[in-house]
Amino acid sequence: MRAISQDALGGPEVLKTIEMDRPTPGPTEVLVRVHAAGVNPADWKTRASGGQLGTPPFVLGWDVSGVVEQVGLGTTIYRPGDEVFGMLRFPYGHGAYAEYVSAPARHFAPKPANLDHNQAAAIPLAALTAWQALVDTAGLTAGQRVLVHAAAGGVGHFAVQIAKARGAHVIGTASAAKHDLLRDLGADELVDYRDQDFAEVVRDVDVVIETMGGDYGPRSLRTLREGGTIVSLALSLLDEGLHARAAERGIRSAAMLVEPDHAAMRALAALAKAGKLRAELAAVLPLADAAKAHELGESGRTTGKIVLSVRP
Repeated sequence: MRAISQDALGGPEVLKTIEMDRPTPGPTEVLVRVHAAGVNPADWKTRASGGQLGTPPFVLGWDVSGVVEQVGLGTTIYRPGDEVFGMLRFPYGHGAYAEYVSAPARHFAPKPANLDHNQAAAIPLAALTAWQALVDTAGLTAGQRVLVHAAAGGVGHFAVQIAKARGAHVIGTASAAKHDLLRDLGADELVDYRDQDFAEVVRDVDVVIETMGGDYGPRSLRTLREGGTIVSLALSLLDEGLHARAAERGIRSAAMLVEPDHAAMRALAALAKAGKLRAELAAVLPLADAAKAHELGESGRTTGKIVLSVRP
């Protein structure tokens, strides 16, 4: 099968097309013929630094949409021909930049019929991150006020939609050029971070989804009410000093990484089927153009998600 691999750490130019053996599904696994693979910031950060994967060679990618080709021993929930989408176990279950992947069956959910594979592949990692931050970690309920940083980004634009679907009042930070899109996705209030300090204009927030790192965590504490929650998704996770400052004000602070979640994938599929969750696609490129996809993502000028079309 074709795959995109790398033999060294570095810039997008290290990515190359190779031929490798097709995987074989083990017990309770499925072999999926990949139609599209989502691209996430974790991809280009791992390409450059090795991240949790260490030394190359490796095949990047965690987001998959495709068709079940073969099922392993004991797998009962899917059959060959089923359309599925899901996230390979982050960070070690990588390998989506390929024509086939093998993974536990319950890392996938049935693909909603109203989504094509490109749209479906854009959802798993980013939307699961948003779901697990808002629903599982923060316990978001209807009527609460949520502040989403980088609201037009991959995780952010899903967080806006999930929070809105759960009845929250959604506040987002984004450049003014992206405000119309975010209003269309359900944002109630928007702050142009280029012209305003969100910490000066946002108050009485119940939940903050912090995606930026740096000083966004400390500044976000000023927006939270007592009893609120800040969830950090940045790779520079909340430091102990910030945990202590939050605790002094009666604010819960948590730092999380996304994990496979069959029930949450099904919940996201239900939202997408109902028209309450959609992926904003910044670009769809062929698998062979993975380097171009990384260049585009690293430019910092995209809105939503980038997808690699493996089987157009």
